[in-house]
Amino acid sequence: MNAPDPRLVARTDPDPVQLYARRVPVFPRKVDGPFRRFKWAVMALCLIVYWGTPWLRWNRGEWAPHQAVLIDLAHRRFYMFAIEIWPHEFYFVAGLLIMAGIGLFLVTSVVGRAWCGYACPQTVWTDLFQHVDRLIDGDRNAQLRMQKAPWTAGKLARRLLKWAIWLGISFMTGGAWIFYFADAPTLQRAFWTGTADPVAYATVGVLTLTTFVLGGFMREQVCVYMCPWPRIQSAMLDEKSLLVTYKHWRGEPRGSLKTAQRHLETGLAPVGDCIDCHQCAAVCPTGIDIREGAQIGCITCGLCIDACDSAMAQVGRPRGLIDYCTLEDATREAHGEADTPVLKTILRPRTLIYFAVWAGIGAGLLFMLGTRTRLTLSVAKDRNPEFVQLSGGAARDGFTVKVRNMEDRPRPVTLTTSGVPGALIYTDDMDEHGARGTLAMSVPADTTLRLRLYMLGPVGTKPGPVLFQLKAGDREQGHDQVRSTFSNAEGNGQ
Repeated sequence: MNAPDPRLVARTDPDPVQLYARRVPVFPRKVDGPFRRFKWAVMALCLIVYWGTPWLRWNRGEWAPHQAVLIDLAHRRFYMFAIEIWPHEFYFVAGLLIMAGIGLFLVTSVVGRAWCGYACPQTVWTDLFQHVDRLIDGDRNAQLRMQKAPWTAGKLARRLLKWAIWLGISFMTGGAWIFYFADAPTLQRAFWTGTADPVAYATVGVLTLTTFVLGGFMREQVCVYMCPWPRIQSAMLDEKSLLVTYKHWRGEPRGSLKTAQRHLETGLAPVGDCIDCHQCAAVCPTGIDIREGAQIGCITCGLCIDACDSAMAQVGRPRGLIDYCTLEDATREAHGEADTPVLKTILRPRTLIYFAVWAGIGAGLLFMLGTRTRLTLSVAKDRNPEFVQLSGGAARDGFTVKVRNMEDRPRPVTLTTSGVPGALIYTDDMDEHGARGTLAMSVPADTTLRLRLYMLGPVGTKPGPVLFQLKAGDREQGHDQVRSTFSNAEGNGQ
């Protein structure tokens, strides 16, 4: 009897392949070393900058707020120390965002995901929460035992204490964010007295919840599954990029000290330098084993280097089994060749192009910032009606004029028109009998003055272009000009 076709037999595999494995909590072991100390310094700097910046003061005079960094949505301003960005200058913000993106490309092409490993907010707050874990539950082994232990009064008390600290940190995180959008001391008083705007409480609530969940419970899952950058970084890397690399040629085959001694005594092939202590995996904040090669979960923090160097020092073997190096240098070292100098690795065509583009955009922004005018004019011609024919035969056009004074003091200005011979201009608080060809006015500090302006052309005036000119009348000269059109019944401005 022939055997049945295996394609027709129902699958009875009790353990089918899963596309997504259930999360195993990661409890990194405490480690010390240069990368861990650098990580401490970057974390402290990031937290100090984030929590402390809204409280810095900057004297801008009586006409502007004194908070050093302020995103003033109500008045549509962005203040950063001595720089003030207006809505029409949003290209400065766009330029900074482009520089940030290109800077990320530059850093990734040179040292891999160093941003992810040290300065990413998810990394900083996750690292902070992990230190809270060690403070309450102990180091890795104690946390593993606590995770597997049954729920008792002691375990519940520790969990509630830890979650309370997480919640306090999360609340401080969300609370600091809203201070970037209003005067920090004023908003703080209003917040605690219950008189702040409801959007402030909603923002703090949302950010507190997201920080508590992402930093406390999801952690490495954000880096591996939610963040798009690990997928993008592969296009930024090549064999010349500095990465955290395990040197297989030196570490394999793995074996303990006893195994190495036995092989030496029995004449078997010697084992590699890796003693298979698993310390590199135990300290990894995302729970990967770097010995398995480059992985999407590696955030290039270098903690595995500290752990491996410590283990090599204890067994009397040279450091660098896991190290920052390029794939090209790892291959060269395996063949006994000298490594490429670090400076030559960094200064290569790809990184130089990234830096040139990044620096070019920065230089352009600085040039525009230094040469921008602080007194601007905009003119919008009425379209409905396009003009008004008066009883005497003269034509009158209407315009909306905006004079923008970006200085921190009031400025006297004069507005004149040319291109329409004999034309008179006047505003809503004047009439045609009080019309004149030049308007003098004072524009308040840090304000856009909006005017309804009318131009009265003599009988028989033909339609054509008109030039509006704005000039400052104080010691610091400033000017701007805008072209528009004058219309009448003879041609409707055509």
